[in-house]
Amino acid sequence: RGIPREPGAHWTEPGCQSCTCQGGQVLCDTVSCSVPCSHPLPAPAGGCCPTCTGCLHEGVARAEGDVFSPSDGNCTVCVCLAGNVSCLSPECPPGSCPSPSPADCCSCNPEKCNFRGRTYAHGARFSLDGDDCTTCVCQGGEVECSFTPCPVLDCPQHQRHLGPGQCCSTCRDPPAPAGCFLDDNGVEFPVGQIWSPGDPCELCICQADGSVSCQRTDCVETCPYPIRIPGQCCPDCSAGCTYMGRTFSNNETFPSALDPCLSCICLVR
Repeated sequence: RGIPREPGAHWTEPGCQSCTCQGGQVLCDTVSCSVPCSHPLPAPAGGCCPTCTGCLHEGVARAEGDVFSPSDGNCTVCVCLAGNVSCLSPECPPGSCPSPSPADCCSCNPEKCNFRGRTYAHGARFSLDGDDCTTCVCQGGEVECSFTPCPVLDCPQHQRHLGPGQCCSTCRDPPAPAGCFLDDNGVEFPVGQIWSPGDPCELCICQADGSVSCQRTDCVETCPYPIRIPGQCCPDCSAGCTYMGRTFSNNETFPSALDPCLSCICLVR
């Protein structure tokens, strides 16, 4: 490559090729790296072999003598020494811990509960003998019992019922209707009652199943000037005549409102 080399000279070419000059020839081979550590740092810029002057642990470069904790925690402590990473975990004494502290690195097994001659694991839920309405739970060696929560009922007190073996009351079915209840005016009619809801031409009856059946009356006028009586459905043709806003009895005569020379008479037929 245009550079003279002395016999026996050694040098490194780009690409980590180790070359030597022997008998006028250049012999090259890939650099062989001997790494005597478990967590070496990558080769520095321009170098070919990793270095053990620090540590590469979980993708993070650590300096020589650096003390750190791994990402998974669990109170393990690691140290970087000559490219090697050594980790130590705390030794936890055997036994249980009823109320472990968050700062305590030792894992612990919560205490079991001895209750009425039986042993329950931590977190176990159980019912008292013969009482399914009480639920108990074992918490760190102590038993806490409470009544089973019941849903809120939307029925009045006199309609609530507690059946045998039940923990919570339920609502009884409301009694069958004894009549018809109208929401618009709050009036209740007995079965068979007939009434008019406000229109004299409409009659309603209360059925046995609590429903209301209504029927309308169609009036047939048989005379040209019937009398309309307030509160009565159909006009009355037998009581007299209504003419020009005035009411006249049967056979009554009266002058015409259109011509005073004309005489009119009310005839009921």
